[in-house]
Amino acid sequence: MDINFEYYKIFYFVAKYRNITKAATAIGSNQPNVTRIMKLLESQLNCRLFIREARGISLTKEGEILYTHAEIAYRHLLNAQEEICQRDSQRQGTVEIGATETALHLFLLEALHDFKTEYPGIRIRIHNHTTPEIMKHLISGRLELAAITTPCEIPGTCSCVKALDFEEILVGGKQYAKLSKASMEPEELKKYPWIGLGRESATYRLYKDFFTEQGIDLEPDTEVATSDLMLPMIENNLGIGFVPEKLALPLLKEKRLVQIHLSRAVPRRSIQIVSDKGRGKSLAADTFYKFLINKIEE
Repeated sequence: MDINFEYYKIFYFVAKYRNITKAATAIGSNQPNVTRIMKLLESQLNCRLFIREARGISLTKEGEILYTHAEIAYRHLLNAQEEICQRDSQRQGTVEIGATETALHLFLLEALHDFKTEYPGIRIRIHNHTTPEIMKHLISGRLELAAITTPCEIPGTCSCVKALDFEEILVGGKQYAKLSKASMEPEELKKYPWIGLGRESATYRLYKDFFTEQGIDLEPDTEVATSDLMLPMIENNLGIGFVPEKLALPLLKEKRLVQIHLSRAVPRRSIQIVSDKGRGKSLAADTFYKFLINKIEE
């Protein structure tokens, strides 16, 4: 199928703005010409891409699929153009990286500070999602690198380097101070409100499996989208929950939290740096990746 790639560019803008007039203005064309080209594209693909509505247009299922790929391709082309136009492309450009909250706070923030000191011209775009979402975007090509938190399934098409191991501890607010006096059995935790990450996260699955192994069916009373939200809610006595020990320590020292000890060991976790082996990185992304690997090896 030989389709003019200019059609895909025009389609990208129409799908982005959901408006043919705005798309025409963005590419320096006119509405009749854009409409004509979109009809040609639909004819050559043998499917409908748009549905006209009172307030503009919407995408069909086929249109959404095409836009997902067109958006990735357009962003990669712009990043490549940006690098080529720079004299020293290793010190310019943009890196698209996905990171969980835990990976960001325990490893990536410090690494980013050091990297930006050495490469101030390279821009970093961080996309914050759960581990499964990040892996999905990495494999689809939306991301060039990922800093994720185990447990996770790494496909054979990806390379994976462990950045560090970390432990999570069970904590509560001052209201739960009595629970810190002695070691508790996992079964006893069912008496108290639970705060945890949502079902789509790897963390939810980790603790769901942990409690299932103890013969306990325990679901969060409160689900939060990111680990950043857990500490304030726990501190305000809305429930108890597992958080990375490093993040909890300052609040424990200030006696704003108490640690609740369990009779069963909690699974250790790690932060992994992942990239797609089958897809080449931009020079900026490759520079950042090598910087991270060197920092890990140090």
